[in-house]
Amino acid sequence: MLDKKEWRRLMKQKLQAMDQDERNRASSAVHRELFESQIWNRAKSIAITVSREFELPTRPVIERAWIEGKNVSVPKCDPISRSMQFRSITSFDELEIVYMDLCEPIESLTYEVDRSEVDLMFVPGLVFSRDGYRIGYGGGYYDRYLEHFKNKTAAMAFSFQVEESLPTEPFDIPVAAILTENGWIER
Repeated sequence: MLDKKEWRRLMKQKLQAMDQDERNRASSAVHRELFESQIWNRAKSIAITVSREFELPTRPVIERAWIEGKNVSVPKCDPISRSMQFRSITSFDELEIVYMDLCEPIESLTYEVDRSEVDLMFVPGLVFSRDGYRIGYGGGYYDRYLEHFKNKTAAMAFSFQVEESLPTEPFDIPVAAILTENGWIER
């Protein structure tokens, strides 16, 4: 079995090599399924990352959330303490590009959202196992944050990002559901 570092390298390559038409088709299918789901319709407040170019796009999800009156918060990471907080945004103008090309909220324009106020957290990852475990970018930010998060978690991914099993460690925290262009996978 591949180790986490090898999985990261492999999935980044696959994501970057993905055909744009296929990316658009699969992304649209994921978004359509999400917007019709109960998990989405019940959530009044979502936490989500702003996707990078090679990832499944999250901007349409954020825009739809705003249209529907949902509170949207995105992560602000502190690389020194390796901690993360979520801050409410009402416009993409409240974001800035930081290290690793991440879009994060500008602190002076946003406010922190307590984890108990988030109904649905979208957890990013490069590869997922069918039982909800994930391999992210290696910072451990989400595993530390999720340790004290009690509400619903989900992930959006392309179907090739889901494997039967992955290497896990004791501190890894699985997501409750994964949505791909082929539908929901729930544990």
